[in-house]
Amino acid sequence: MSENQNHDEQNNNGVPAPRDETGEVIGVRKGMFGANNGGDTSGYGGLVRTVALPGATSRPYGGWFDELADEFEGALEEQDLLPENVIEKTVVDRGELTFHIAREHLVRVARTLRDDPALRFELCTGVSGVHFLGDKGRELHAVYHLRSITHGRLIRLEVSAPDNDPHIPSLVEVYPTNDWHEREAYDFFGLIFDGHPALTRIMMPDDWQGFPQRKDYPLGGIAIEYKGAQIPAPDQRRSYS
Repeated sequence: MSENQNHDEQNNNGVPAPRDETGEVIGVRKGMFGANNGGDTSGYGGLVRTVALPGATSRPYGGWFDELADEFEGALEEQDLLPENVIEKTVVDRGELTFHIAREHLVRVARTLRDDPALRFELCTGVSGVHFLGDKGRELHAVYHLRSITHGRLIRLEVSAPDNDPHIPSLVEVYPTNDWHEREAYDFFGLIFDGHPALTRIMMPDDWQGFPQRKDYPLGGIAIEYKGAQIPAPDQRRSYS
């Protein structure tokens, strides 16, 4: 039975397929929101769980994933690129295929996936930022969702960068619709998309300090100027425990 078939069967009742527990553990999370000093009023203050990223998947991947991976690697070799230098790892998790790409090769990879007749991922539906404090040396991740209208396929690309060097090449020249998505990821996560035509904030005020969706950004404590009030941080609020 292929992994895709297994995934489909486990989702017949709308229940997500269980994630393989083997992977790369990058931290331990306590409570629901990470509040300390008794400030977690969610009722989940005693919750303890590991934070793990799925590890690389070995072949066969199952279904059409192997065919696509072969075509992708072959297209890279035609450009004198070694797949092992471009693809950091390939992950099949919960029936979805993700290629982790070295950031310096991102633009060529995107153009290859878009233009190669056997691949033809014509549409990128945007980029999402993710911040993993425990993923040392690659804390910031950019995740791209690519869809092939020609072949009816959906894959992901994932690129990482360290907090102290948050630069990733812009894909606007390949997928122009990424313009505002890259601005949003910059605004909230501080990812700098080199080559973007106008990388400015899109949601927060231009003079806003910091990047509100990073995991090290303070929760609460933001002044509400028009009322003169302030929202205390979670660990400074009333505790019911």
